[in-house]
Amino acid sequence: MGFDRRSFLQGGALAGMAGIAQPAFAASGAGLGSAAGSVGGIVDVRQFGAKGDGTAIDSGAINKAIDHVAGLGGGTVYFPAGSYASYTIRMKSRVTLFLADGAVLLAAAPTDTQGYDHAEPIGEWGAYQDFGHSHWRNSLIWGEGLNDIAILGPGLIWGKGLGRGDGKDNWLKDPTGPGTGNKAIALKNCRNVLLRDIKILEGGWFALLATGVDNLTIDNVLVDTNRDGFDIDCCRNVRISNCTVNSPWDDGICPKSSYALGHPRITENLTISDCFVTGNYEVGSVLDGSWRKMPPSFAPKIHGRIKFGTESNGGFRNITISNCIFEDSRGLAFETVDGAVVEDVTVSNITMRGIIDAPLFLRLGKRMRGPAGVPIGTMKRILIQNVVSSGANMLPSVIAGLIDHPIEDVSIADCHFQHVGGAPAAMAKVRPPEAELAYPEATMFGDLPATGFFVRHARNIRFSNVEVAVAAPDPRAAFRLEDVQDADFVGLRAPRGTTWSLDRVTGFRSSGARWIADRRSDSPLSGDF
Repeated sequence: MGFDRRSFLQGGALAGMAGIAQPAFAASGAGLGSAAGSVGGIVDVRQFGAKGDGTAIDSGAINKAIDHVAGLGGGTVYFPAGSYASYTIRMKSRVTLFLADGAVLLAAAPTDTQGYDHAEPIGEWGAYQDFGHSHWRNSLIWGEGLNDIAILGPGLIWGKGLGRGDGKDNWLKDPTGPGTGNKAIALKNCRNVLLRDIKILEGGWFALLATGVDNLTIDNVLVDTNRDGFDIDCCRNVRISNCTVNSPWDDGICPKSSYALGHPRITENLTISDCFVTGNYEVGSVLDGSWRKMPPSFAPKIHGRIKFGTESNGGFRNITISNCIFEDSRGLAFETVDGAVVEDVTVSNITMRGIIDAPLFLRLGKRMRGPAGVPIGTMKRILIQNVVSSGANMLPSVIAGLIDHPIEDVSIADCHFQHVGGAPAAMAKVRPPEAELAYPEATMFGDLPATGFFVRHARNIRFSNVEVAVAAPDPRAAFRLEDVQDADFVGLRAPRGTTWSLDRVTGFRSSGARWIADRRSDSPLSGDF
């Protein structure tokens, strides 16, 4: 960076900027090309012609300010209080955007003559992921091949004029056409990126799309949006912390590993901590503090979760999720369906309330959306502990691999999963389809014959000190296991009745389970008990 951000934020420079920087600029009368238009590497967008009145299009002035600071070797573009209606803003290396209290960077609606940068061309690999993931320039803010950039401050990015990309914006003629923007922030092949303290309202298709970004930190960011929150795609060394994401219409924090770069690239060394995700508040109500719930009829559409996938050409490795809260959302999902790995994952200290489908969803499939000849992926070494889930819907948690391609080495410990229960008797006898090629989603198999966990095509699965509970009596087994090798249960608690429903389970062992005697079988075991 062209300045020391920590000193800038902690040393009181902002207070000085608010009180004296603007008068100093005004008194200087400096022209756009004059170094006198900057103070210590900081320039005010108003000195480059920005009006901040919410009507005039200020993106031209903002881009001039960015170019000016970049030409000085780096620094900060400062937005004082005001509403800066804009089209595309093009970031440069070693530049920070700072949105002060009361500053709104407002995405303007495109017109017949004005709009956002056109989506860049992409090779044949554009068919391997949807349009939104394949383009970056059709955004409010974009950058490619940059280093040392930041967007900071207590101000707001409001994507009011951005499209969702799904045709549901009635004022847009073409949701992906020329001139339409559909992302608040899009970064490609960048490094050393910091997003901190900002707020994003109505971020379009993605509030943030980061593809091939390394050394990315997202801290204390509030997102109240109409589709995805953060999509972290093909990125390395990522820290997401202290964030709130309300995304009723799509996923909240969504790491991916697509083919959008023209080659597979793993998403790895990623931590998500101390975050709150939900999908059941009206867009804008979390930001303004009113916390208005969506109507009950919206419940089947709720999203708002943390999900890895579905794009999974490169895979996921070295992942830690800790101290997060899910409320009225879908559950935590890990999905590899395009021929890549999910491995070395820890999940700890998670609370979930009102999950509308499966609290946990682990899926190894073979959709194989990518170049031909790629082998089926793997999912292994996943540790989940200290999870409490209450009021989850009818679906159990799911661990589902493929025949001859099992999910391996999963440990679930010290957890409590409470569901609404009350399934009809026939559901206990359901035998769900394999659905090997289907889009991965917890609902993909339809009704499931378990209250707590449905496990199929898995190896080396361990449950320790896990409780499954139901609010209403339920005829289904707490656990349904199909084609599972080496399943250990220690200290299990489940409702009275059928605890396990087994089909082709080899190497079964249970000890210390409530209501049921210890049992061990190394031979294939089927039946209910």
